[in-house]
Amino acid sequence: MNGAIGERDLIRRISVILGGLENDDCAVIDAGEHYLVASTDMLHQKTDFPDIMNPWQMGWMAVAVNLSDIAAMGAEPAGVLIAAGLPPEADQYFIDELFSGFGDCAALYGTRILGGDTDSHLELTITGTSLGFVEKELILRRRGARAGDLLCTTGSLGAAGGGLWAWQNGAKSELITSLLEPEPRLKEGRALAKSGSVTAMMDNSDGLALSLSDLSEVSGVGFLVYQDKLPLAPGLVEMVGQENAIDMALSAGGDYELVFTLRSSGLEAARRACDLTVIGEVVEEGIWMERAGKRRQIERLGYEHRIGL
Repeated sequence: MNGAIGERDLIRRISVILGGLENDDCAVIDAGEHYLVASTDMLHQKTDFPDIMNPWQMGWMAVAVNLSDIAAMGAEPAGVLIAAGLPPEADQYFIDELFSGFGDCAALYGTRILGGDTDSHLELTITGTSLGFVEKELILRRRGARAGDLLCTTGSLGAAGGGLWAWQNGAKSELITSLLEPEPRLKEGRALAKSGSVTAMMDNSDGLALSLSDLSEVSGVGFLVYQDKLPLAPGLVEMVGQENAIDMALSAGGDYELVFTLRSSGLEAARRACDLTVIGEVVEEGIWMERAGKRRQIERLGYEHRIGL
């Protein structure tokens, strides 16, 4: 390639080549009364696994990030396939711990590893494929947000970014666990689907700014974020300061919370479904942050793989 290309631009090019692909967290396949949803994610040791991560955590993460896509569709997980390219230095302990991480994560979230493939590789490379089912009338997609809807998130933001900062700066922080052992919001995604109040949803894996950019592109709307309403991870502001904490919530990635829109009339039903925070609203165009009555445009920054030289 002549120059690097961002992951999202590459996906757009591939979509054109293949005749158009839906821009959702999962592929959607008709399966009678339900949809079968399927997603795949590839992780590499050098780019996706911090040096402090042990092999069990590597296995956990590979399954967790795949199940997060199932959660974003409001689906129940049906299983995960794993293809693992193992490097020459992988000994029996490493392999046992890695595959235990796969199985432990799947089991905690009510599913299992269905099978897969193993091979040798110069660098540890893991590809997971997650499968799930959702009733056709309950499926949640990235498109569907409308001006006037509320913008919400589960959990807190910036935890993984704070964990990365703590590790890189030699600080002790519980946020490091958030970085190394992400928690897919399957229970929340399913409950929100059943609430009937959500109009659009995706998982927040690459940072809030990129997530909103993706939702904006698919739904053809904009977003206004209330800075003072952002649920920053506990201890983050004390560790890095307010402005850095906001930046981490917007662009660090790795939180795996659910970002979604809902009709204002459905707020109470959504609150009964799960803990959530209203962080803004859907507007006609643009992506904005508001504080003390002043607005600034949010840049499209976040974690994104670069392909090519």
